[in-house]
Amino acid sequence: MSIISVQGVSKIFRHRTSGTLLRDHVRDMVTKPSREGFYAVRNASFEVAERESVALIGANGAGKSTMLALVCGLARPDEGAIHVGGSIAPLLELGSGFHPDLTGRENYLINGALQGMNEKQSKEQFPAILEFSELEDFIDEPLRTYSAGMVLRLAFSIATHCNSGILIIDEILGVGDANFQYKCQKRIEKLRAEGQTFLVVSHSTPTVREFCDRVIWLHHGQVIADGPAGPVVDEYTRFMLDPHQAPPQPSVTPVHRPEPAPPVPAPAGTARHGSKKRSG
Repeated sequence: MSIISVQGVSKIFRHRTSGTLLRDHVRDMVTKPSREGFYAVRNASFEVAERESVALIGANGAGKSTMLALVCGLARPDEGAIHVGGSIAPLLELGSGFHPDLTGRENYLINGALQGMNEKQSKEQFPAILEFSELEDFIDEPLRTYSAGMVLRLAFSIATHCNSGILIIDEILGVGDANFQYKCQKRIEKLRAEGQTFLVVSHSTPTVREFCDRVIWLHHGQVIADGPAGPVVDEYTRFMLDPHQAPPQPSVTPVHRPEPAPPVPAPAGTARHGSKKRSG
């Protein structure tokens, strides 16, 4: 069963030589988008099954972060459609979704509410988040006083304790120190064993091999390969080591992906999450 479906999606960014006027925004909203500009994502199609861990790889500018933004609903596709059948906990740009003038505690409460947690759930999860983040002495300080590593600790702790169906991570875990990176890896292993769905972007091929069942390779916004992690990473690595070779051709028929791990029974009393559907 697919929990994320991306069908023929394209995203076009337009070149602007001057400031955009209000009338231009209104025109773009009511008319068919112009094809002038460049495709950050072009005719991309793939699916992510429930309980599957999938990585997007590719060179800088390949469209990986744009694709995550589209899946999260932070941007709308100019072509195609995206359907998401579950709640999302995004870990995108460091500090995104946080307000620098609010304390760590206040940012947690707001983020929890945005991710569907009620007041009772927020209070129940707070001790675990505080312990994991190791921010006991700073949780009531404004976020602007936090270092980048401290912001990462808070963001990762919230995203991995809010009980969302899908965890989306965009290459930010390298900000933390070695000890916290190890804690993050162990937390991800635990969530994978419990059946968490992951969609991640990473330039670390060893991490991709270790934590992902499947890899989707993007090149200039197009899906080049889609299949088991090992073979796709090997092909991508060979290409990146020889940048003068001819670019790979977009994939027409995705490689058959392995079945995700069987579900792990939830502990008694654990609430099941409702699903939602969004069309881009």
